[in-house]
Amino acid sequence: MKPKLIAQGAEAKIILSNNFIIKDRIKKSYRLPELDKKIRIRRTRSESKLLNKAYKIIHVPLPSTILNNPVSNANEIHMPFIKGKKLSESLDNFSITKQKQICKTIGQEIAKLHDKDIIHGDLTTSNMILKNKDIFFIDFGLGYISKKIEDKAVDIHLLKQALEAKHFKNWEILFNEFLKGYNPSKNSEKVFIQLKKIEKRGRYRH
Repeated sequence: MKPKLIAQGAEAKIILSNNFIIKDRIKKSYRLPELDKKIRIRRTRSESKLLNKAYKIIHVPLPSTILNNPVSNANEIHMPFIKGKKLSESLDNFSITKQKQICKTIGQEIAKLHDKDIIHGDLTTSNMILKNKDIFFIDFGLGYISKKIEDKAVDIHLLKQALEAKHFKNWEILFNEFLKGYNPSKNSEKVFIQLKKIEKRGRYRH
């Protein structure tokens, strides 16, 4: 299969090749070339390590960072292509019963990540793929490790905003299902209290 560019953002190009996804970090012309190279390699390694850690907990594509082959690109992460439906484009097409079930499952999966102190950093339905009954989480480029309750609450707040913006018809019902799924987390009570504080801060700014 000829490599095909399927998406491009500010930080990376996403290429489909031979049933693999290649995430290639883009050069930044405003940085010194040597510094730019170091930054891109460091971020690639960091994301790959985070993906490998998450892979042991929930459904994410198992990554391999291309670092040791001199003819390869050290800024690439290779991952198996997940043939499924992007949740941002498909969630609203399901019955409300299935939508609720999916969002509860998302809550359960994110609780597992947060209990291991993994913060996704860009928790939206655009970064979730539904394959059969499994939800795969993708794009950990903004992810990091943190024990802070604030960071876990911000992760959830991002999802709430995404549901309200993209799935506005049923967003409140869906978010409540997410919270039900997340509730068994060992820190759920503290996270939910912090979430309310974050929302209050947002209202005061406006």
